[in-house]
Amino acid sequence: MRNFSWKYFTLTGDVESFMLYKEIHQYGAEGSSDALVGNQDELAELDLEETSV
Repeated sequence: MRNFSWKYFTLTGDVESFMLYKEIHQYGAEGSSDALVGNQDELAELDLEETSV
């Protein structure tokens, strides 16, 4: 994902793809890739809550 976001940024200049690249790089430097998984779990829980209402 990191390579994709960098490649997309270099081709388009899209700032959001650069921010995604930096965020992924930051998590990788901290050695806590579990944080990304945790965020995905939180989003999945929110989706489930919205559909059950």
